[in-house]
Amino acid sequence: MADLLVSYNALSASSSRPDVSEVLNAVTTAFFIDDPSREALVIALLSDIGSCRPGSTSGRLHHSDAHLALSAIKALGRQPSGSSVIASASNLSTLLAVSKSFKDSNLEASLEALRCIANALLLIESARATLVGDAVGGGEYAIFLLEKSSSPDVIFIASRILFLATASSITAGSFVVSIVERKPSGRVLSLVDIITFRLESLTTALLGGTRMAREAMVDLLKFAFNILTHYPKLVDCEKIDEIGSSNDGAKVMGEYWSDRLDGLLSPLLRAFNSLPPSSPSPLAPPLNHVIHALLTIPYIKSLQTVWFPPLTHSRRAAQAFLQTHHATALATTSMLTAGRRSLSRSSSPARPPTPPNHDTLLHAYGLLEVALSHYFPGTTEPDDASVRATAKAESDSTLDELLAPLVMLICKLVVGDTGARERMREWLLPANLDRTVALETRADTLGRLLRLLTSVYHTRLNMISGELLYTVCNHDPTTLISQVGYGNVAGFLFNKGIVTGPPSSGEASSSADSPGAQINPITGTIQEERADIEMTEEEREQEAERLFVLFDRLERTGAVPPEANPVRRAIQRSFAP
Repeated sequence: MADLLVSYNALSASSSRPDVSEVLNAVTTAFFIDDPSREALVIALLSDIGSCRPGSTSGRLHHSDAHLALSAIKALGRQPSGSSVIASASNLSTLLAVSKSFKDSNLEASLEALRCIANALLLIESARATLVGDAVGGGEYAIFLLEKSSSPDVIFIASRILFLATASSITAGSFVVSIVERKPSGRVLSLVDIITFRLESLTTALLGGTRMAREAMVDLLKFAFNILTHYPKLVDCEKIDEIGSSNDGAKVMGEYWSDRLDGLLSPLLRAFNSLPPSSPSPLAPPLNHVIHALLTIPYIKSLQTVWFPPLTHSRRAAQAFLQTHHATALATTSMLTAGRRSLSRSSSPARPPTPPNHDTLLHAYGLLEVALSHYFPGTTEPDDASVRATAKAESDSTLDELLAPLVMLICKLVVGDTGARERMREWLLPANLDRTVALETRADTLGRLLRLLTSVYHTRLNMISGELLYTVCNHDPTTLISQVGYGNVAGFLFNKGIVTGPPSSGEASSSADSPGAQINPITGTIQEERADIEMTEEEREQEAERLFVLFDRLERTGAVPPEANPVRRAIQRSFAP
C-alpha cells in the first residue's frame, strides 16, 4: 500500500508523537501491503531505528517510538519480501545493535528487535549463516543472553534464534563446533554448562507456573537437540556401539558420540523425571522434546551410572517413593480420560521433592501406560477411527510421532541394561500373568502393545511395539512366542526376517512359567481340555482338507516354513519306511 509509505516518509523529527504512533500502528495492522512498498518501508524503518538511541530526539523516530517501530518491522517481516530485506548482514547487524542498546532501558523493544531477526531466520534460510558469521556475530550474542538472563522471555527468543541458526549442519557446521569447543572472553560457562543451567531453572519455573517457561524450555530443547545431533558428526569422534545393541544391531539413534556432550544427560534426565503427563495430550511439549533429546544420547559404559544411578539412600525408602510415584502416574490415566483440568502452568503444583534416586525406566513405563490408555481406552482397536480423531483434535502430530519416541526410549534402556530388561519383563509379562483370556484382548499395556502389532495406520508404533516385546524376551523369538503366542507375533517376526513356526504345546507351557497348565502355542493362553468331538468319516475328511488348504496357503505366503507345516510333516511321517 503506497499510501502507508508516503505517510511514513512524510513524518519528520518535529512530527508529534501521536502522529508517529498512528502511522506505525497503521503499518503494523495493515491487511495488505504490496511487495515494493513493504520492502521500502522496511528499509526506511531500519534506517531510522538504527539511529534511534536512548534519549535521542533528532531523528524521525524518538526513543519512545522504538517499540512501535520494531513491531512494524516485525509485521512487515512476516512475509518473505520483508524478511529478505532484514536478512542482509548490515540490517541484521542494525537490529542486533538496537537490541543491545535497549537491553537495559526498554527490554520489550530489545526483545522485539530479536523477534524481527527470528522471523527472518525462519523465512530466509540464507540469513541463518549470515547471522552467525563473523560479520554479524549474532549467534554468540544469543548465547551471551542465555548465560546472563534468567527471564523466560529472553531465554525463549535467544533459544529460538539459536535453534533456527543451527538447524542445518551444512550451513552452521563451523558455528556449532565453535560454540561447543570455544569459550570466548566474556563468557564464563561452556555451552553445555549454560544449557544445563537453563534446563534446571526452566524445569523449576515450569512446574511453578512461571509465564513463558514452557515456551522457553521447548525452544531451548530444540537447540540442544540440534547440538546433540550435529556436533558428533562434525568432529573426529569414534563410532560407538551402545551396550546391548550388538545382538541384532538394534541401535536406536546416534552412531557417533563426543564426551564433550556428556554433561547434557543429567539435566535432561532430571527434566524427564520431573515433568508429569500433560493434558489433553499426555506427551505434549516440552516433555516430548526431552524424549527426542534423550534418544540422541547413547547408552555407553561411561554414562551407565548417569542413566541408572546407584542407590544412595536406603532401598526401602527408594522403593516406597517410586511406588507412590508410579501410582500417581497411573492415577493420571483416569484424570486424562475424564478430561479434567490440565496439569498446565495455571494449575501446576510446586516442584515435587527430588526422589531418593530418579528411576527413569519406571517413569517412562508410567508415561507409556498413561499415553496408551489415553489414546486406546479399554480394548479399543488401534485402527479405530476414534483413535485418529482424538490424536488429530489434540495435536498436529500423528500417534506415530507422539508415542513411538517414548517406546524407542524404553527400548534403548532395556537393550542396554540387563536389570532394566528384567524389570520391564516383570511388568509386562509377570510370572502370574492371567492367561485365561486372550492376551491381545487385555485392557492393559500388554494388550495394547499386542493390538498395535496388527495396526495398519500406525506403522512405526507397530514395529517399535514388537521390538520392545522382542527385547524384553532377550531377543529370542522362541521366548517371545512362548510368552505371547505365535499368532500375536508371527507378522512381526516375518517382517523382521525371522521365519519360524509355533512351538509345541509342551514347549510353550514350560516357557510360559505355567506349571501344570497347557499353554496354547498360538494364543499364549491356557488351553482347556476339551472332550473329543464326535465326527463322521466324511466330516473328518472335510476338516482334514480344510486344514491342508489353510496350511498350504500359509506355507506359500512364507508365514510358515515347510519344515514347520504340521500337515506336511504328518504326510511325510505316513510315507516314512
